[in-house]
Amino acid sequence: MDLSQKSAENIEYMIEQIKTKLRMASGAAMNASAFSVDQYEDIRDVYELVMNKSNLSISEVEALVSELGRLRSK
Repeated sequence: MDLSQKSAENIEYMIEQIKTKLRMASGAAMNASAFSVDQYEDIRDVYELVMNKSNLSISEVEALVSELGRLRSK
């Protein structure tokens, strides 16, 4: 997947991958449609961080979920 292009489809892909990797029980609350393409670079940064770590501590997961919450469109 070419994530160099800012698009709603790429945001949806990255959010779904993040939710899968973090095993988010509240994944339904994290809909890709809640994110703006304006936040693309920040979402991609979170995506790359999550995908490049083999294990995440509970505090890391909490921090990432908090960051995604901050990035959501109001």
